[in-house]
Amino acid sequence: MDALDLDIRTVRRLAVRRQRLSGPRPSPGPEGLREVLRDLRCLQIDPVGVVARSHLLVLWSRLGRFDPDDLEALLWRERWLFEYWAHAASVVLTEDLPLHRRLMRRHPGADSRMSAWALANGELREHVLVRLAEAGPLPTDGFEDRAAVPWESTGWTAGRNVERMLELLWFQGLIMVAGRRGRTRLWDLAERRLPPWADRADLPDAEVEERSAEHALRALGAGRARDVRRHFVRERYGDAAATLERLAERGRAVRARVAGSAEPWFVHADVLPLVERAAGAGWQGRTTLLSPFDNLLCDRERTSLLWGFDYVNEMYTPRAKRRFGYYVLPVLHGDRLVGRVAARADRRRGVLDLEGVYAEGRAGDEAAGPGLAAAVGELAVFAGVGAVACTGPVPGVWREALAGL
Repeated sequence: MDALDLDIRTVRRLAVRRQRLSGPRPSPGPEGLREVLRDLRCLQIDPVGVVARSHLLVLWSRLGRFDPDDLEALLWRERWLFEYWAHAASVVLTEDLPLHRRLMRRHPGADSRMSAWALANGELREHVLVRLAEAGPLPTDGFEDRAAVPWESTGWTAGRNVERMLELLWFQGLIMVAGRRGRTRLWDLAERRLPPWADRADLPDAEVEERSAEHALRALGAGRARDVRRHFVRERYGDAAATLERLAERGRAVRARVAGSAEPWFVHADVLPLVERAAGAGWQGRTTLLSPFDNLLCDRERTSLLWGFDYVNEMYTPRAKRRFGYYVLPVLHGDRLVGRVAARADRRRGVLDLEGVYAEGRAGDEAAGPGLAAAVGELAVFAGVGAVACTGPVPGVWREALAGL
């Protein structure tokens, strides 16, 4: 097949569609969750719950008001999902276990500081595994610190020997998160937690890279080698450019040219039916709010290229130096990122506090106002507060729409 010619708008629309942020919303029940998760392949976990936990916000943006207990069931009862490292600490699909096993086999690298520390602390490692075999699942404080050599760090992990050993064994696939008590992780042996149907095969590197690249390319809609490298299992693709060329030679991907870009782009064969629709005038999207860690935005360089939207997470920026706020949700309207909402759920008062609403560009998009107001109202209900209060600046273009909340 000849190379496709695409413009940036079509690439944006393909990304939005493949991220399940346009088109009909799936049902908010368990099957809808499975449908969305099979397209995304991972949900980043972040402990901050200023509005709601990030992985819940990502699903809310796509499904609307769903029951988090359905996600809990997929994680802890059905074990259709588990927690592991994708592009960050994430919820991933158990059917993708063979793709994650390569990192499990290779972590830590033989020359790494972690490897030397682990070798020096064999007694702590054995203690953790024996305790779990006898009494798991257990929280972090269910183990004794038997480290012979303490973990040294200039950061928050200094001296947290049990936590570092648990993290190491988790990366190696020997233990898993078996549940949570609030935000406290409960650990257990992986062999006891994995469902019987889980594929424990160790695949050749080339197959792992190709299957992972296919997942990433489908989720991206269209992408370059650098986009694939940064998506899903970030930086675990070997030579991503060569992998994409192999997929193209086998008909699993199609080469593309994108106006204004000199780099080769690719579209997965499964995405081809969406290309004509994305380029057409009848394409329709939605207006919603996105988590700061949403899969659509996890590659900041790609976000800037496709949307002209520069996003900096200001949670770790001193208050006086923040431009927008502590917890800022980008506003997606159709195929464009048109603004930002700094929000905080005040559960004591039962209010979603809008600490600042900001339109992109000099005037913003007035047509986004009603959809933005509807999304804010839906988010307040999902966050368990219900009411909305605008306590910070609101652009004139959206003031009337938000005033009705």
